[in-house]
Amino acid sequence: MQILITGAAGFIGFGISKYLLNTSNVRIIGIDNLNNYYSKKLKKDRIKELSKNKKFSFININILNKKKLEKIFKIKKINLIINLAAQAGVRYSLEKPNEFVDNNIQGFYNLIDVAKIYSIKKIIYASSSSIYGDTKKFPLKETQKVNPKNIYALSKKINEEMAEVFSRQYNISFIGLRFFTVYGEWGRPDMFLMKYLKSSYEKKSKFYLNNFGKHTRDFTYILDACKIISKLVFSKKKLKHEIFNICSNKPKKLNDIIKKINSLTHKKPKLFKRKLQQADVIKTHGANNKIKSFIGNQKFTPIDDGLKNTIEWFKEYYKI
Repeated sequence: MQILITGAAGFIGFGISKYLLNTSNVRIIGIDNLNNYYSKKLKKDRIKELSKNKKFSFININILNKKKLEKIFKIKKINLIINLAAQAGVRYSLEKPNEFVDNNIQGFYNLIDVAKIYSIKKIIYASSSSIYGDTKKFPLKETQKVNPKNIYALSKKINEEMAEVFSRQYNISFIGLRFFTVYGEWGRPDMFLMKYLKSSYEKKSKFYLNNFGKHTRDFTYILDACKIISKLVFSKKKLKHEIFNICSNKPKKLNDIIKKINSLTHKKPKLFKRKLQQADVIKTHGANNKIKSFIGNQKFTPIDDGLKNTIEWFKEYYKI
């Protein structure tokens, strides 16, 4: 099997690429535009790590470039697509909304249109827990009404609606994944955990804790997410369009996570607590009954183990 993974230099794209290469007999074509939203060095290091495996090849392109995208499909015999290419960043969506419309909506359409031409039968794509918005009904279920509160979340909602339409129109099977706060080794430096660790190990560093640390997040370890995606890749069950929460179903308060990190690092950054920031969702807590029912029982990594692994990687990668 030959799989096209878009956003292969991103956190989850890298994670699933590495996992599939190490656990199955597949070939992976990874594509990414290596933009500078966050550290290009980290993205290039991820690709360098993947390129150690001969079953991996990388092409630097933007999925907005439809002609270059078509060339890949002409040359390579692609069996399945995992679309993880997207402009990320909830707060960044307030500054540059056009990038979310272009990359997350137009880019996804380009991929679907090319997939139709080359008779791709299955597309797994990234949605997000942010699609739910603020709600008081927990745990969040795939069937409940969604209420995006920023353009990033809205772009993911539109992706799901596009998949619903084109699954019928083009006879392509779509699987949408609503990821809940994925964390772990090789994580994004713009997200809470990596930012907190960076502040912990840097002298005179400040850490701004939004909503006074009263946020609650359903932290999901990267390896658990990869195991789930892998099972979906090889699943023989025929679907038109299904959406699954990818979550641990064990939400944690940020203040409690901070205490756990401090006990593992024996360090504390200088905390500056501030009010709720625009576009932030106060709480995420997803139900994972549907995905477990579909793929079979799935064990989730305890948060203490996931944090320990992440901190060990962080210290090694950043040479601390």
